[in-house]
Amino acid sequence: MARRGGRPQLPAHDPFFRPPSGYEHTAPGTVLRFRDVQLAFLGLIPQRFTATQVLYRTNDLENRPLSTATTVLTPADRRPGELTPIVSYQCAIDAVTGRCFPSYALRRRARAAGSLAQVELLLIAALLAEGWAVAIPDHGGPHGVFGAPYEPGHCVLDGLRAALNHAPFELSPAAPIGVWGYSGGGLATAWAAEMHSCYAPELNIVGAVLGSPVGDLGNTYHRLNGKVFSGLPVMVVVALMHSYPELRRIVEERANAEGRATLERLSKMTTAQAVLRLMKKDMATMLDGPLDELLEMPEVQEVFDAIRLGRSAPSMPVLMIQAVHDRIISVDDIDELARNYRGLGTHVTYHRDRFCEHILLHPMSAPMSLRWLRERFDGRPLDDHLTRTTWPTLFNPSTYRGMARLAAISAKVVTGRGVERRPLSDLDR
Repeated sequence: MARRGGRPQLPAHDPFFRPPSGYEHTAPGTVLRFRDVQLAFLGLIPQRFTATQVLYRTNDLENRPLSTATTVLTPADRRPGELTPIVSYQCAIDAVTGRCFPSYALRRRARAAGSLAQVELLLIAALLAEGWAVAIPDHGGPHGVFGAPYEPGHCVLDGLRAALNHAPFELSPAAPIGVWGYSGGGLATAWAAEMHSCYAPELNIVGAVLGSPVGDLGNTYHRLNGKVFSGLPVMVVVALMHSYPELRRIVEERANAEGRATLERLSKMTTAQAVLRLMKKDMATMLDGPLDELLEMPEVQEVFDAIRLGRSAPSMPVLMIQAVHDRIISVDDIDELARNYRGLGTHVTYHRDRFCEHILLHPMSAPMSLRWLRERFDGRPLDDHLTRTTWPTLFNPSTYRGMARLAAISAKVVTGRGVERRPLSDLDR
């Protein structure tokens, strides 16, 4: 734990994140240790709500024992005997460095400029204002496996198990659970939704909000390489090299001196830093041979096939949100993912926004997401006729009623004042 007045240590150097001897013999979701921490907006403005970090046992891509952390917030004004809903919120970590892990980036005095999790604290506070408990897992595990399949789902689901297993939280297994994430966080949320029925069916997950959940990372790589956001696909390659040793071998054999140096630097960059420094960078310039030749290798194609969503049916209703004019995630890929889920029997409500782009749609769709989660927690019936909406959030009056409340919550976070229970979703009808 950080010294009073000192900075928190990065997860790789913090003894808290080292699992105790013998942890691999415990069940997934077992709490290994815990501590209270202070969160701060942008690492600078301390928040008044109490946060507890829990280190817990989970599994990696190959179902080998692993440990990671989740940061749990519980409402301070819970009524006696109240069944508190729980939301696992997956931040858009989109990086390998521990500086972007929520367990570090959300803490006071964290040096995490360029981490998206620091901004997403505004939406996390909105969940807390709903009166819900919030779990914020390091869904990339201790190695930041951005883009890897299965492991993020393990981390999310076992993080919920750990929150329920930690008696001081007083959370009930009967409480309704929701999962929510956007972009890279939406990808991790989708893995959790797909794996729920086979990996953690005892969890009472009643809804999943998949905001721009990538869908096909292989297509996204081709779409972004050499463009404005080219830092993101190269970051995915760095992360996947940890999960797939054969991919690491192939890339290292073909990388030139510039490429090796860039890949090494990326392992230490935050998301925003990578986007800014590698803007319009073509990965072909980092290799000794043709990029197309590398991408067509069977070993690389196997990785692209393995990391594609849509193999299993989420067992809970799903709200999917995607911008038509998205420069990062192809709307065609999300259209296909929605069709796959429906074909497998999942109830999908798909908001295909005709006006917004990738970044703007996340906050603009927050009132809709909160309302939809509230309806699932309240057990309201799903509208079988409302399976696809296209009316832009920017033209919906209810969006602005919700955004006004979200702005009030954000103002309290930015100024370090307390966030009281006042559901934003009540205003967005």
